[in-house]
Amino acid sequence: MAGVKALYALEGNTQKLDGGAMFGNAPRAMWEKWAPPDALNRIDLACRSLLVETDDGRLLLFEAGIGAFFDPKMRERYGVQESSHVLLESLAKHGFTHADIDAVVLSHLHFDHAGGLLSAWQAGSPPSLLFPKASFYVGAEHWQRALNPHPRDRASFVPELNELLEASGRLKRVDKSGVSDLSPLVSFRFSHGHTPGLLLSEIAMPGGPLVFASDLIPGAAWVHVPLSMGYDRFPELVIDEKRGLLEDLAARQGKLFFTHDAHNACGVVRVDEKGRFRTESLAVSAVS
Repeated sequence: MAGVKALYALEGNTQKLDGGAMFGNAPRAMWEKWAPPDALNRIDLACRSLLVETDDGRLLLFEAGIGAFFDPKMRERYGVQESSHVLLESLAKHGFTHADIDAVVLSHLHFDHAGGLLSAWQAGSPPSLLFPKASFYVGAEHWQRALNPHPRDRASFVPELNELLEASGRLKRVDKSGVSDLSPLVSFRFSHGHTPGLLLSEIAMPGGPLVFASDLIPGAAWVHVPLSMGYDRFPELVIDEKRGLLEDLAARQGKLFFTHDAHNACGVVRVDEKGRFRTESLAVSAVS
């Protein structure tokens, strides 16, 4: 069975989004202690990816961040801070290019998690699909949501990206079993509270699993169980799913990878003396 040779936290394009939307049911007096807002009430957010290098020579990328496909007007609307494709720059710092990647696992197809699959915006030119040899993994149920979105989240999807993924011939839809050709190194479970069919990736590690929970737990602050985002479709379900995942990881010395946390890429799940969940910050390179 293939194992993990190395892990890399790859920074992508960053965002500034409304803190009230990101912290949903929490009052500002609480959340501003975790994420100080700017004059426009926006907080700093990462769009971070996880790269797994396996000991049999494969490169598995978990999400692609928001990327740089937006035109300048849309980039300003969604608070994207950089015009260049930062994920590609991060890959290059480790000696890789997008053409080296063998698999891209997409928790879901909202633009801040999948937009990095597209080339950077150029006036007069449509975006192209990057990662020319990669297979693209997405939950089968969520794929249907992306093709037929609800008005509540239609603006979060990129129809052109869906078309390019389908046309690539390399799209792999993960069914309810959670089994794929990445098993057993990577196993999947599903979450439905943020968006139907969100794919949670668990990477088998000797010292306890590493889970890419995406928008179910986007950062260390959201480990607080009652907390949900304004973007969540079903907030009460998010809370139930989050509790179940955290209980499981705490029992197995599990770690969480945070895609949106501006400061922490990874944390070990713990339970404090009052029975509340928390995480201890951990460098991704130290996960074992």
